Amino acid sequence: MKVLESSGSAQAAMLRRGEISSLELVETHLARIGQVNPGLNAVVEVLRDSALAAARESDLRLARGEARPFEGVPFSVKDSIEVRGTVCSAGTLGYRNNPPSQRDATLVARLRDAGAIPIARTNLPDLLFAFESDNLIYGRTNNPFDPTRTSGGSSGGEAALIAAGGSPFGLGSDAAGSVRLPAHYCGIAALKPTSGRLPRTGHVPPAGGWIESLWQIGPMGRHVEDLEAMMEILSGPDGEDRTALPVPFAKPTQIRGIRVAYFTDNGILASDRATQAAVLHAAKALENAGAIVGEYRPPAVDRSYDLEMRFLGPDGGDGLWAFLKSIGSDRTHPLLGGWLEKLAQYRVDVAGFGALWSELDLFRSEMYAGLKRFDALLSPVAAFPAVPHGSSIREDIFPGYSYTMTHNLTGWPAAVVRAGTSPEGLPIGVQIAAGPWQDGMALALAAAIERASTFPG
Repeated sequence: MKVLESSGSAQAAMLRRGEISSLELVETHLARIGQVNPGLNAVVEVLRDSALAAARESDLRLARGEARPFEGVPFSVKDSIEVRGTVCSAGTLGYRNNPPSQRDATLVARLRDAGAIPIARTNLPDLLFAFESDNLIYGRTNNPFDPTRTSGGSSGGEAALIAAGGSPFGLGSDAAGSVRLPAHYCGIAALKPTSGRLPRTGHVPPAGGWIESLWQIGPMGRHVEDLEAMMEILSGPDGEDRTALPVPFAKPTQIRGIRVAYFTDNGILASDRATQAAVLHAAKALENAGAIVGEYRPPAVDRSYDLEMRFLGPDGGDGLWAFLKSIGSDRTHPLLGGWLEKLAQYRVDVAGFGALWSELDLFRSEMYAGLKRFDALLSPVAAFPAVPHGSSIREDIFPGYSYTMTHNLTGWPAAVVRAGTSPEGLPIGVQIAAGPWQDGMALALAAAIERASTFPG
């Protein structure tokens, strides 16, 4: 089990030292998936044959001294990101019988080129629209800490598998918190990169439309060091996604002197006591590491929920309904239906849509102005730890996801790392956002919190 608790970077080092073969490592992860997935339902497809074949090839490379950064290390992929030779369903009925993908998504290809091996495809909500991972094709994914609770969404299968040791790291995607919330619920690390940092070629559904600036594909893993290593591999344009820019990924050389503002209440829904304690623990850890830490909430933050929901639904959800109909999704999961019902109340006319764009520009400007006072922003990921299945859509719970929405609106990078435990024994993550293109800073701060935190399991 010890190897399964290690980071992917540590596993790569073990492989290079000859302590384990890639074939053994992949077989160990396949066995773990077989052990945990009946209770989790995190994996929708195990890529056994192709993973074992790739492991044998990696062992030959290792023997020749030709190891690439992640040579022979397995990874997992959310079922909205294409993997060559597999069906990418995005959890929706209209895609269930699609032909297998003819090529990898850009980020999958980059991990393959670095020697990593796709081992599993993971569960998600119907067309990615829910804060729980449940759909009409594969059913629901359970939280590895409590099967009566959700693992989050939309990258909930990915988070649950990584937390349970079935994969060291993987890929998710995030338009309202979809890599960060599952990481928080399952006690792992994740990053929503700066908008435009990573190409989204090969994601289903593809980028486009007015919400394009809100979302990114992002890395997820048990350890922050893997997120840092992945970002070095994944960053940069691919010549297909026009939004992906050639901005180098870099990390600060030290934490000392970085100005960190923190808050525990975003003015929309206050976090519970255990979550507040986790944020305060993280703030103290950063202060001890040399950061300049103070309590402060930017004045724009309390508009995050209303602005994100209005920006997602200015057409009242008609475009999403039309898209579902066009691909043959004649039935939708109740959680997706609940999202669409919420969006219906945000319909505006053309003039209203123009005014909405102006509000978003103002929000971004006000948040950016805050960088004169701080370099990074520490906050809850959500107002509470993992909730029972089916409850995420409730009116008393749903606004609690607004903490992540803030940084979909800004486009800033935002990392998540575990910093606490609830009275029920559930993990609690914290969110660290930094200014545009400062992904490395967000991860460096997350790593400092990780070093100061110890949790069982």
